[in-house]
Amino acid sequence: MNKIALLILLIVNGLNISAQIKDNKTFTNTKGSRYIFTTVKHLDATPVKDQNYTGTCWSFSGLSFIESELLRKGKGAYNLSEMWIARNAYLGKARNYLLMEGHANFGEGGEFHDIPWVIRHYGIVPEYAYPGKAYGGKKHNHTELHAVLTGMLKALKDKPQNHKLTKSWKKAYTEVLDAYLGQIPDNTEDFTFKADGKTYTPKSFAKHLDLNMDDYVELTSFTHHPYYQAFALEIPDNWQMHTTYNIPLDELMKVANDAIMKGYTFAWGADVSEKGFSHRKGLAIFPEDKRTVQNRKSKDLYFEENGEKIPNAFYQPVKEKIVTPEERQEAFENGETTDDHGMHIVGIVKDQKGTKYFVVKNSWGTDYNDLNGYFLASYPYFRAKTIDIFVHKDALPKDLKKKLGIK
Repeated sequence: MNKIALLILLIVNGLNISAQIKDNKTFTNTKGSRYIFTTVKHLDATPVKDQNYTGTCWSFSGLSFIESELLRKGKGAYNLSEMWIARNAYLGKARNYLLMEGHANFGEGGEFHDIPWVIRHYGIVPEYAYPGKAYGGKKHNHTELHAVLTGMLKALKDKPQNHKLTKSWKKAYTEVLDAYLGQIPDNTEDFTFKADGKTYTPKSFAKHLDLNMDDYVELTSFTHHPYYQAFALEIPDNWQMHTTYNIPLDELMKVANDAIMKGYTFAWGADVSEKGFSHRKGLAIFPEDKRTVQNRKSKDLYFEENGEKIPNAFYQPVKEKIVTPEERQEAFENGETTDDHGMHIVGIVKDQKGTKYFVVKNSWGTDYNDLNGYFLASYPYFRAKTIDIFVHKDALPKDLKKKLGIK
């Protein structure tokens, strides 16, 4: 099958992958569950992908969001290269690590704003132009790549050659990326490919897609910085120390809800280490009674504890906790809420009790739950565990844009 035909097939399958949600049919999260969900709003998205053994969720979710933006703007369906983004971000992270003499995070992780950084500096390419699997195999696996890059940088940070770095370090580092992900010219504008019947460079392709990275903003909500100002989120993967707009928690919730209702999807960074998170069960929930999520593997409707029947919250709705800004702040500062995972939110559903959930497109493939790789995050979970969101600035209300100084 040629590349264009394959791409069309993937797109068609991807747009149908969550049809049960989009078509407003009632559905449940997993077999045997008593949840009954109905659709409030569902927006177009490209196929679910599988990051497999990589820490590049930020690239998968961020580009999934950009692909939905292209659909929203009528540009068509595109399958963009996550590994092009990851590869070029590795260059920035390495330089930062060495300039900081090793006192900076270096890893596979990143933030949504790394995508605009790469596109501004290096452009963007379709998946077929740079699949990023020069090491072989059908699935991504960066275990060895990460080990080699980390070992190299740890040795280089001590400047072993007369306490200086030679000009060769970058060439050696880049050749490792070439070996594992695929070779590209030193000048990325010498990298050409065909798309839509024309020949492009990465930057001319970004221009063709009309990707204005200045249109996108990051929002968060924490109390240790003033509201309606921007600050650098204190999370390890924020290697650029990029700033994020800080707004009150209730406003963040409203922006997220209203963005979907107005037709804007958004990328979501959040903690997924909670007991109430189960991708396999298709749910992220934040129950008041933690005993209701004590066993994510159980298929029973109830747990028995000292003669008491406790409902299994993955199979039936339970009362959820609505955290205050202060509780959310405490969880962030004591390490309970961490920057675990990047995802893409494409819709809203509600259960039979009226609780709303965001429809989340994940990047863990389609084989591990009954929602074809999607899951549902309750508003209480989102409120408690969100780190940040990445969204088109026009999704924000005018009064908020004015307060933030966004034009």
